[in-house]
Formats: sequence, C-alpha cells, structure tokens
Amino acid sequence: MQISDLPYPDPGMPDARSGPRFLLWLGRGQLGGQLKSLAWGMLHFGGVAGLPYAVGLGVDAVVDREPNRLLLVGALLVLIGVAISVGDAMLHRTAVTNWITAAARVQQLLARKTAELGSALTRRVAAGEVVAVSTGDVEKIGWFVEAVSRFLAAVFAIVLVCVGLVFYAPELGVVVAVGVPLIALASLPLLPRATRRADVQREKAGKATELASDTVAGLRVLRGIGGEELFLGRYREASQEVRRAAVRSARMWALISAIQVVLPGLLLITVVWYGASLALDGRIAVGELVAAFSAVATLLYPLRHFEEIAMAYSFSRPSAKRAARVLSLTRTDPAQRPAQAGPPVGEPAAGGDMYDPRTGLLAPAGRFTAVVCGDPDLAGRLAERLGGHAVEEQDRDRNGEGNRDGDRDRDGGRDRDGEDGPSVLLGGVALDDLELDTARRLVLVQDKDPVLLSGTLRELLDVPASGAVEPGAALAAAQCADVLDALLQSAPDGVDDPMDARITERGRSLSGGQRQRLALARSLVTDPEVLVLDEPTSAVDSHTEARIADGIAALRGGRTTVVLASSPLLLDRADRVVLIDGGTVAAVGTHRELLHREPLYRAVVTRETDEEQRLAGLGLTELEEVLTEIEESA
Repeated sequence: MQISDLPYPDPGMPDARSGPRFLLWLGRGQLGGQLKSLAWGMLHFGGVAGLPYAVGLGVDAVVDREPNRLLLVGALLVLIGVAISVGDAMLHRTAVTNWITAAARVQQLLARKTAELGSALTRRVAAGEVVAVSTGDVEKIGWFVEAVSRFLAAVFAIVLVCVGLVFYAPELGVVVAVGVPLIALASLPLLPRATRRADVQREKAGKATELASDTVAGLRVLRGIGGEELFLGRYREASQEVRRAAVRSARMWALISAIQVVLPGLLLITVVWYGASLALDGRIAVGELVAAFSAVATLLYPLRHFEEIAMAYSFSRPSAKRAARVLSLTRTDPAQRPAQAGPPVGEPAAGGDMYDPRTGLLAPAGRFTAVVCGDPDLAGRLAERLGGHAVEEQDRDRNGEGNRDGDRDRDGGRDRDGEDGPSVLLGGVALDDLELDTARRLVLVQDKDPVLLSGTLRELLDVPASGAVEPGAALAAAQCADVLDALLQSAPDGVDDPMDARITERGRSLSGGQRQRLALARSLVTDPEVLVLDEPTSAVDSHTEARIADGIAALRGGRTTVVLASSPLLLDRADRVVLIDGGTVAAVGTHRELLHREPLYRAVVTRETDEEQRLAGLGLTELEEVLTEIEESA
C-alpha cells in the first residue's frame, strides 16, 4: 500500500479484543510495508555497523604502509557511504508510508464504526473520547507500527557490531558483547512506571478534550446563562492537570534517555581504557583499538531505538486500547440476539408493517402513525430503536433508581446490562438481521436536534434518495419559503438562486425553526420506506406547524411515517395515534377518540394538571358541590 493508494478500498475487520491485539492486527495488515522498511533499515544500519571496521582496516593500512590496501579501504568506505545514504533515505520513505497508512486505516475503521452506530455511539463512548481517538491517538498508533521495523533493523546492526568485534578483536569484543545487552535492558525496570505516567497523562488529556468539546457545543447556552467563565475555569484547571501529568511523564522519559546516554559513555570509557592497555602491551593492533572505539561510539545510534520503541509502545498502548474499545462496539448485543438459522435474511418486501416487540408499537404500512410518550427521553430512545440502532435503557444505580446518563464502566464505556431485547421488525424481518446499508435505506430517523452541514442548499439536499420527491416539493411541504428568502438575502451578490446560497456551519446563521424545517425537507427528499420523525416541529409556531403537518401527510401518502410528538396539530392529522406509557402501548385510536376516553393521553397532550383532570371527570352535580365549597371557603 502506497500513500497515493489511500484510502483503503476495505480497511478490514480489526481484532478489537484488546489494545495489543489491535496493534498486532495492524502490523500484520502492513506486512509488506514492514518488510520493505526492514530491508532498507538493514541496509542502512548494516552500513553504519560496517563503518568502524573499515576505519580500523584503514588505520592498519596506514600503520603498515600499504597504499594498495588503503585504496581498497577507501573504495569500501565509499560503498558503505552509499549504502548508508540510500538506506537512510528509503528507510525514511517507507517508515513514513507505514506511519501514514496505519493512521489512515484506523481513521477509516473509526469512520465506518461511527457511520454504523450513528447517534448510539455517543451513548456508549463520550464524544470527547471519540475525537481524541480519531486525532491524536491514530498518530501514536501509527508511530508504533512504523517504529517496529526500524527497531528490528537497529537490533540487527547491534548484533552485527557485537559479533564482528568478537571475531575482529576478541578481547575487546567480549567486553562490548556483554556490556551492550546490559545497556539495552538497563531502562527496562523504569518502563512500567513511565507507562503508568503516560497513561495518566493520556487519560487527563482525554478528559480535557471532552470538556472542551462539550463546552464548545454548548457555548450558546453558556453565554445565555453567563456560564462561560465557570467552564473556562474548569478547562484551565483540567489543562493544568494535563500539564502537570505531562511534566511527570517527561521526567521519567528524561531519566530513561539519560541512562541511554550515560551507560554507553561509561562503556566507551571502559573500552578505550582497556583497549589502550592492551595496545600498550602489544596484544592488539592500533587499528583494532580504533575499530573497537568507533564501534562502541556507533552503537549509540541504534541503541536510541530501544528507547524509542519503548516510548512508542507506552504511548500507543492506551491509544490502541481506546480505539479497540470503540471498534468493538456493535449495533446490538450479540448475546441477546437469537441465533439465525439458514441462509442470510434478504430485504423485506415493500409495504410491510413496522412492529416493535418491546413496546408493542405497530406502524401499519403506508399510514401516518403518531406516537405520544410522556417521557421525552423515552421518545428519543424509541426513535433510535425504530431506526435499528442499539439503545440502552436507563441503568440502575445501587438503590435501583434510574440513571439517565448511564453508569460508565472502568474502561469508560457504558454498562451493557441495559441493552434492549428483540429487534424492531419491518415486514416481518428484524432490522438487526439486515445489512447496515439496507436498513439505513429502508428506515430513516430524524432526531429532535438534526445537524446541518456547511455548504449550499443544493448540496444539503443532494442525499441518497428514491428520486420520487423533488427538492422543491420537499421544501414546500416543510414550509421553507421564508428560509429560502433568508438564505438569498444573506447570500453574496450574484447569487440569484436560493439553492446556491451557502449554509454556515451547523446552520448557525438560521433560527432553530429554520434549521428544523430544512432538516425535515432533507428527510422528505430521501423518501425512505419508513420515515421516523422525533418532534419535527418543536421549534415552529402553531400556524406553520399545521401547514407542515398537512404537507407531511400529503407528501408521504402511501409511505409509512412515524412521528413522535405531543402537538395536537400533528396528532390530529395522523391516521393512527399510539400512546406509550411505561415503555409499552397503553392505547390506540385517533387523536379525537383518545382525547375523550384516555385521561392520561389528554393530560400529556393538553398539559392538564391532576386537579384539572379530576374536575374534568366530575358530573354536573359534583361540580356544583365543588363550586359551593369554593365559595364557602372564600
């Protein structure tokens, strides 16, 4: 794989059981690039290892006054110089390629997992952690993957130097052969502590990133309540904790680096002192002493790779652990899904009903079904569930009380005990058993806080669609006439078509109602088999809401539409209204029928208090008695 070939056509299925297994899987996936890097590294480090012996031979040739042998040594030095230069250039090229391709593979895997899980991802993993994994962590993972081949090439050079010295100058070679492994392993006892400090630093950095992303996301609200300084102070405190953790980690790595400098220096002094005494006694030649001195000095370079590989692994292991935790998430809990027998399930036939076994909700095919939930959080979870996303129930704390946000486990993920049970069925086929692309094409969910990406309005509406609904019809049904005028007024001179007007990031230049209507138009253009809308008109006025309800009913005629709302204007346009209470279906009928016979439905829709409900249920005589009591008490 070359950089020009990125992105991968298929990044593969990662081994996400643990961080080390994920790193091993990445390394195996780039075996060709690793071997290339190793080959060029062996050429480069082989030249470095051979340089001291060539220098020693040259010194011996000068001492022995043999010009012909000196010429041969000169040619050998030229050849070694070419090997070092070419090997270094190609090693750097292949190493950078391995680094970038590994990081790109991880980013593709994370992007695919994000698209697969959708909004359910942030229910299990904090958004800040996902950002940290997809930015800083991928670089550290790529660093370790590419450093492995350079480390192996450095080990090859060290072995080559030590073995060569044993044969070239046995008395000095033994000293070097014994001292170099001790130097390489001297910092090993310090690595666990350095790794722990690096883990603490990464954990605090992840929390700071999460805090920053959450603060930026809620900046408008914070400004409204005057909370900018409070959260800015919290971020300052979190960043200072990161700085202190980074300093503690850097101190340990500085100590390891000092050991990697001091111990080779002591070995060099030992070799020079011992070699000089041997040369004075005539037991070795001057060239052998020079070769031994040069060899030990040269070993400082490959020995640095021991420190680098240790640092790369220490920083990449927690990064790989976080990446593996995200990549191991699935749409549903496999343990709670029944084993599927026979061939893979095909696409459900068009026109099938949607049924949720958990709540008992039935949305007949081709009908406009409205769902009323007293709990907005329950409505949001139900909408995601109807879209085939894994949704977690409220976790329970030790006292058995609901915890809306869910408890995090030790790894920062969500407790999986609350996974929903049977999957939603469409035409009798479970959404969980369908291919993800098929499920997404058949069912579209628009949540209560849709996101508008920056770009022109034409680009916003250029989405995968059946082609049956034109953008103009969708904009008209969503009552976007005033939105088009606003976009055209804010557009630069020369833009006459509102479809060419640009929408700022997340549509920040538009009001909440305008953003909501544009998002609704985008969903209507898609024209899926089943459209699920969660509070699609919560930010518009009642007159616009009534027209939108009529537009949805007219444009979605013959298609299955499920709207989760409590607005009487929407509910009155629905063919069928379902009341959800306590997580299950409590009543089914039309809006007017449920208003008359279901007090709970009337309370949710009209916002009646308990006292108002009691009075509404009294007869004429009972009402007169209540009024008499009120007059007497007054």
